[in-house]
Amino acid sequence: MPQKVVILGGGVAGLSAAHELLERGFVVEIFEKLKIPGGKARSIPVREGLGNHGSKNGCVAALEGREAALPKGNYQQFVPGEHGFRFFPNFYRHITDTLSRIPSGSGTVFDSLVETTQVLVARYDKAGIELPSRFPANAYELATTLKTFLWSISPHNEIPYAEIEHFSGCVWRIITSCEDRRFDEYEKMDWWDFVGAESRSAAYQKLLAIGITRSLVAAKARSASVKTIGDIFVQLLFGILTPGVASDRLLNGPTNQVWILPWLAYLKTMGLVYHLDSEVMEIQVGGGRITGATVQTAGKTRHASADWFIGALPVERMAPLVTPAMKAIDPSLANLGPLSNSVEWMNGIQFYLLHDAPIIHGHIIFIDSPWALTAVSQRQFWNTIDFADWGDGKTRGVLSVDISQWDTPGFNGKAAVECTRQEIADETWLQLKRSLNVGDAEVLRDEDLHFWFLDPDIGDDPSDPSRRSDGEPLLVNNKNTWRLRPEAATAIPNFFLASDYVRTFTDLATMEGANEAARRAVNAILERSGSDRPQCQLWNLHEPEALAPFRAYDRARYQSGLPWDDRFAKAAEAALAIGQATTGVTAGGAGPLAAVTPFVEALLAASAPLSHPIAAQALSMIGLPAGVLRDPIDTVTDFGAPKPLMDAVSKAAVTAEPWLAGASSPDMATVLNTTSADATRAQSRIRITQKA
Repeated sequence: MPQKVVILGGGVAGLSAAHELLERGFVVEIFEKLKIPGGKARSIPVREGLGNHGSKNGCVAALEGREAALPKGNYQQFVPGEHGFRFFPNFYRHITDTLSRIPSGSGTVFDSLVETTQVLVARYDKAGIELPSRFPANAYELATTLKTFLWSISPHNEIPYAEIEHFSGCVWRIITSCEDRRFDEYEKMDWWDFVGAESRSAAYQKLLAIGITRSLVAAKARSASVKTIGDIFVQLLFGILTPGVASDRLLNGPTNQVWILPWLAYLKTMGLVYHLDSEVMEIQVGGGRITGATVQTAGKTRHASADWFIGALPVERMAPLVTPAMKAIDPSLANLGPLSNSVEWMNGIQFYLLHDAPIIHGHIIFIDSPWALTAVSQRQFWNTIDFADWGDGKTRGVLSVDISQWDTPGFNGKAAVECTRQEIADETWLQLKRSLNVGDAEVLRDEDLHFWFLDPDIGDDPSDPSRRSDGEPLLVNNKNTWRLRPEAATAIPNFFLASDYVRTFTDLATMEGANEAARRAVNAILERSGSDRPQCQLWNLHEPEALAPFRAYDRARYQSGLPWDDRFAKAAEAALAIGQATTGVTAGGAGPLAAVTPFVEALLAASAPLSHPIAAQALSMIGLPAGVLRDPIDTVTDFGAPKPLMDAVSKAAVTAEPWLAGASSPDMATVLNTTSADATRAQSRIRITQKA
């Protein structure tokens, strides 16, 4: 008889675990608190004229009597709203593998991913900085990359070159450090101090300290873990440099329509039982095991029983459910309480426009926004829907915005947490206009704003009506919190955790992290149940093999109690400083660069030929010669074959361990004949010990 698994929580982690379990012959039942499937990744049907534009009560009222239609994707009565925009970097391997196994139309949900090509760093009262989000695929994208370079040598770039070189040294330190040093040292450091932001220019702080962290799930530079920010930044950087798949992809329609609902329908064909409006109230323990869970479904209490249980709830909801009896069996579960304090707000607001405003073909980072806004203009990517068939038929564009800083005053003098829902919408719209309507450009117009929708998780604080509360905050990887995070397999024999706070290779509270955690939970169930079905595949973060000798060398130093070797980085910085002092090229537009500034200014101007839509379209139709740029970049980023002599250099670094520790100098014959086991250890990537 098939064994049964009850999953508490029906978001990405819960559905991912169900997918893997159903394919391996288990019976699966999911209990989801909300009336809409998908958890934090869900789409939210929005109804014009609800009065409070999407309050919790308003949303529930709009959905009453229509829930049965949701699995069929019948959203035409509504316009699509999102908890926040979704994006899928090319280093995501777990979630995209799952997408490729969900049937949709004549293909799979993976086919619904569309690539972005640019990122816009929008600034107050200044032209935005356009950056490529993928390796150039055509003449227009190559020209955009050239514009980025020209910006860097022009006065528009306010970061002194010495500071850019220092930051480059910090990145070099990350990619050449061994895994032990990252977990032991960098996990306990914050990004602000690591990149030396305090003593550097305001432009450096804004772009390279704050700007990088604010785009990563509400992280803050002064508290975010260097290990997490550094690892993910490097993944994104290599993603842009690597030819092929774009570093950033979006869905081609609202999340539930093109992903969650087809996924749920497919899982139901395999026997999944999925309960909406079902909140977990209590978890029971007996005989050292989980014996059941009390669930309240549509106001009625029921008991859920199974052979195995997976907690797929967010940390702030899972922590209160952990009982003293559960902690007695697995004391590490007590860490969920302190970990649940390491959360921040990152919630979405959508602006529905009477005229579309594409802005840029990718994400927008509002670097000067006190509320840390990021956004994407969705219509250009949502090519699967006809907006004329949605809602009142007047909406022509959707600007989807995430607010990540809720405790900093805006133009109205109030922090977002202190504002009413209407004030949040008004202030956000004002910050968007200040960043995008620069010079003579009027990208956003008040008369084009049809209406707005704020995530219904933002409600009134029960303890203080003058402040807002967030029903679904996000876990942030603050420094020194890895020690609080649990493994997927707990010490309770039949209880497992699958959520973005579980220890994973991904190490970031994302859909990718949730999916990987689910796979780890399923693997643990397979092991403990004695199943002979294949385990779920896990992928580590990519580490360029060309840098393996450097990581092996640092591992030798770490094992010998020595710090990371900064001599090469400091020598490079010193040499560049001498050259810049000699030539006068210390910043954009300085020294000889002043002579090319007029030419650069002309190319960067809004009236430049490259900025014209017709010219852009024409250039985008011109492909680049195969191999001219791709082959050298493939070698650098190393998504290809191992490099010559890499094994020998790695072996030498490993053999040097006793020498670095003070022993005698190694024999070269020994160096060249180091065992293959040592070589494998030298080339190790980030690994996590998974408890049985």
